[in-house]
Order: sequence, then structure tokens, then C-alpha cells
Amino acid sequence: MIPPRATRRTRPLIPVAVLLTGALALAGCKADTGPADSHPGTASTATGTSQSGTAAAGTALHAVERLPVKGRAPKTGYERDKFGAAWADTDHNGCGTRDDILAHQLRSVTRASDGCKVLGGTLEPDPYTGTRVRYVRGHSKVDIDHLVALSDAWQKGAQQWDDGKRRAFANDPLNLVAADSSANRQKGDGDAATWLPANRSYRCTYVAGQTAVKKKYGVWVTQAEKDAMGRVLQGCPDLKLPSGGNPTEAPAKSTG
Repeated sequence: MIPPRATRRTRPLIPVAVLLTGALALAGCKADTGPADSHPGTASTATGTSQSGTAAAGTALHAVERLPVKGRAPKTGYERDKFGAAWADTDHNGCGTRDDILAHQLRSVTRASDGCKVLGGTLEPDPYTGTRVRYVRGHSKVDIDHLVALSDAWQKGAQQWDDGKRRAFANDPLNLVAADSSANRQKGDGDAATWLPANRSYRCTYVAGQTAVKKKYGVWVTQAEKDAMGRVLQGCPDLKLPSGGNPTEAPAKSTG
């Protein structure tokens, strides 16, 4: 636990589990392998596929094959605030989730005097486009994207969750990535069947991250989505399923 900001003004640390998730290597991917960077959800190679041709346990492909398949429920009742205040400080390190993710994923970060607000930095490379994107607070071309969109989760199980689980989902570093704002808005609330990053080298990492989040929280997939995820992961069958992030239940009270 990082001391409250009143006693520490330096950059808050990301939980060890998150750093482990972001640091995983991608040696087992082929053409669609994600870049070896610090983005949450970056994955590593496992032990390979079994001799029978079935995906090896521990791989993202093995996990996606076992995700439950159901139809998409209506979006009725979905509102952003059903997932709690945006960027709540669920880990109680004194800073909101958005600033934690920016500080962890940007390079050359500058902060405000409060030790929390990220004022500037560089996203290099942007995972979705493969380009260099400059972040300037208040004039940002960088968004914090939910790998599994909140409304997508709502239609695939989250409407049945309690408030604490939805807050945890919305602020879990395993489900968050800093990305080019234009690409993020093109994605919208799409799943893998409707949108994949233009940066093909990140697709394995992207889909592995979505798989990890859906498995962790019990979010189901449609058949079209599962097929699309499987097609991507067939190109990197040894890619290990990412892990880490926060507990799946956030504290009852948290500040933004």
C-alpha cells in the first residue's frame, strides 16, 4: 500500500501483480504477436500446444476455447455510473486509476505538485496504431480504454453483478490500456468480432487481454466473438494468458 499523498508526493507505485502482467514477454506469437511493452495485458509464451493439437493449459487460446457462449443481452439499463465513479481510487494509493495507468504506460511523465495528476508524457508506441502519441493534460489524444468495454460487459453478465464487482471491473489495470483516442472511439463498445486494432502486431496481446478479463470476471462471449478471438489466437497458440490486476470486488467506499 502506498502512503497517502499527504505523506508522499512521488509517483505512486503500481501493484506488483500489474507490473508482472505488463512485463510478460511475447516470444511465442507469430504475425499478430503484441509488442513487448509495458501495457497491461501483454502476455508471454507458455509451454506450447499439446501433442494432440489441443491448446496447452495456461495459454490464451486454451482459455478462449472455454469461455461460456451466450447471446448478447439487451443494453437496457446501462449507464456508465452503474460501474461507479470514473477512475476511482480503488487501490487507495492516493491517486485515481486514470493517473495510475497514464503514469505506468507513458514515457517521460511529468506530474502536478500533488504527485498524482499526470500533466504530460508520450505513448510510444500506441498499441492500437503503432504510432507515437503525445499526451498533454486537457488537450489529450490519449484515452484509457477498457479492453472489454463496460457496455459490452453489461450485456454479457455485468448487469447481474453487485456494485463492488462492477467498480472493480471498471478500474482493474488488467482491463485498462492507454491508447490513441481516435482508435479508441472507433472501437466504441465493440468486441473482437466487430473491432481489432489496426496495429496487427498488437492483436494477439489485445485478444489475450480480453480473454483474461472475461475469464476473471465471468463475462460470456457470443459465438461470433469467440470465433474471432480464436482466429487471432491461432496465430500465437503458445501465448500465455495474462494475469494479475486488482481483486474482483472493490471496497464499498472509494474516492475518485
